[in-house]
Amino acid sequence: MISRKTYLNQLISLRDTNLIKVITGIRRCGKSTLMEEFQTWLRSQNVESKNIFAINFDSRESVRFKSWQEVYDYIMGRLPQNGMRYVFLDEVQSLPNFEKLIDALFLNRNIDIYTTGSNAYLLSSELGTLLTGRYISINLHPFSFHEYVSAYGEQANTDRLFRQYMNASCFPEAVTLSISAPEMVNKYLKDLYDTVVVKDIVKRNHLRKFDTLQHIVNFLFDSVGSVVSPNNIADTLRITTTDSLSHNTVQKYLRFFTESYLVYPVRLYNIRGKRLLYSNYKYYVVDLGLRNILQTNNPVSDLGHKLENVVFFELLRRGGEVFAGQTDNGEVDFVVMKPNGAREYYQVAYTANDEKTLKRELSSLKKIRDSYPKYLLTTDFDTSNIGGIQRLNIIDWLLAK
Repeated sequence: MISRKTYLNQLISLRDTNLIKVITGIRRCGKSTLMEEFQTWLRSQNVESKNIFAINFDSRESVRFKSWQEVYDYIMGRLPQNGMRYVFLDEVQSLPNFEKLIDALFLNRNIDIYTTGSNAYLLSSELGTLLTGRYISINLHPFSFHEYVSAYGEQANTDRLFRQYMNASCFPEAVTLSISAPEMVNKYLKDLYDTVVVKDIVKRNHLRKFDTLQHIVNFLFDSVGSVVSPNNIADTLRITTTDSLSHNTVQKYLRFFTESYLVYPVRLYNIRGKRLLYSNYKYYVVDLGLRNILQTNNPVSDLGHKLENVVFFELLRRGGEVFAGQTDNGEVDFVVMKPNGAREYYQVAYTANDEKTLKRELSSLKKIRDSYPKYLLTTDFDTSNIGGIQRLNIIDWLLAK
């Protein structure tokens, strides 16, 4: 098992705080395993097993419960009356009125609650209203490149693995299969994709036009790193398919995709005006392996967009809010607003070895007049500093602590 140290340390730091810990993320990204890892850590800190209760609401065990009250009584009947107690609720959104169960448990003294969910409905539902200010969310992603390399052992060739990482899946189980049974990886990803689409999107939202959903997904996957809007998606699909979609319909589908954590939207930020732009977004796919199984072609020109996708999720893991930057007549791939008020600027290119490309990639960063750090990430080995802009090798950056 690959330890998810970044996320585990967050849970450790939040232990026994008067907050409900909500772990979110797409299905099969490792939420249940993370909770098990944290439970093991608790036992290593001399917490007795009787003080730890865990239940998965996607399991057969939970089918017999007809109401949240039954679950509450079941949990309280198995916990000791004294001492600090830890309750783990896995995929709790599968239980009707789950927010009332969490609220009832939270009202008890000395109960520390941890819950997971594979859909943002968990936070956009009554839970978000009922428990405002009483929970903190941790969004879990598939493996980082550092974790991916760890799965292959200390003798792994990082250059070869990085090329593989750009085209393969980083879901934990897919990585395991790539080592033990590589011929089964695509089947696993297709089944996972079908589960996310059918269970978390189609059934939950009572959708009937599956083809329309698939066309929009394909559009988003093909447009990774590009600015898109509901209007240009609708206009494009009217031309390339038989779909006749309104702006509102596309916007609704986009919300379904982001709620299931299939894609992540990124707002545009006007650097000079220091303001957010709300009309258009960029979208990044949670796993490049999922993207690859749906695409029939994989052009070389797409390498830059894949690299951008990798950098986006690494920036999320490292903390702060991530935006797509806009300058006068130019773009900066990412602007990161750190919790302490600092900023970081990132430009991403697969290579910038020739003078013309280097000039183009640096031009937007040079227009930024503040003194916050500015980086150009590429696969090149040049680590020079050009007028305050630091060039970094992407592999070294991803593996840095």
